[in-house]
Amino acid sequence: MTEALWGTGVNAAAIVAGGLAGLLLQRMSDGMRRTVMQGIGLALIALGVSMALKSDQFLLMAACLTLGGITGELAGVEQGLERLGKLLEQAVNALTRRLRRGKDTGSQEGRLAAGFVNATLVFCIGAMAVLGPLDSGLRGDHVVLYTKALLDGFLSIIFASTMGVGVAFSALAVFLYQGVIALAASWIASGLDEVLLGEIIRQVTAVGGVLIVGVGINLLELRRIHVANLLPALVFAALAVPVTGWLTAWWAGLG
Repeated sequence: MTEALWGTGVNAAAIVAGGLAGLLLQRMSDGMRRTVMQGIGLALIALGVSMALKSDQFLLMAACLTLGGITGELAGVEQGLERLGKLLEQAVNALTRRLRRGKDTGSQEGRLAAGFVNATLVFCIGAMAVLGPLDSGLRGDHVVLYTKALLDGFLSIIFASTMGVGVAFSALAVFLYQGVIALAASWIASGLDEVLLGEIIRQVTAVGGVLIVGVGINLLELRRIHVANLLPALVFAALAVPVTGWLTAWWAGLG
């Protein structure tokens, strides 16, 4: 259990460290922010490619991404996340206005709440916030979350310099959210056959790698890829392994 939460813990610690650093540093220049984000984007693409190459069943990978994309579009996953973000922002803005009618301390509380919620939205609503803890829980690999920790730590410096100490407190929400995913994945993995689990991990990792490449492309601003709508592909990748095994055995039985 502790091993599954290690990557999430590092991610949360990076947010706290970045948030505290942001309170001490002045606002970062746009040029530095752009250059660092581009560097992280390139690193994500390299990581995603290495993950995608763990499987040689590219046709199955393409089928999972296609079915996942269709499902995500029909379900409106990305639009739903955006609506959730807007609703939370509206709630925070209303709370902030109400608190600012009081004393100066109320204004500070409102600023803290705004920083907490806005940072939480950025750090929790995204493909890496799902892919990372899944990878940690299924196979104890924290590379995705380590990379996310680097990205979130840098972003928290920028956010804290403008939104205050509330950004650092978002680490708690990130730890709880990603921790639940990691523990659930670890629990599911413990109940599966070792050979079957190994193949499921391989396919989920490969499909997840393609999604990580999409996140990197978005950071580089090369093209807008709706990665959130592709998240159902991870479910299809996990289900495809036992289904294809069953179909192969059924076909062999017919022969």
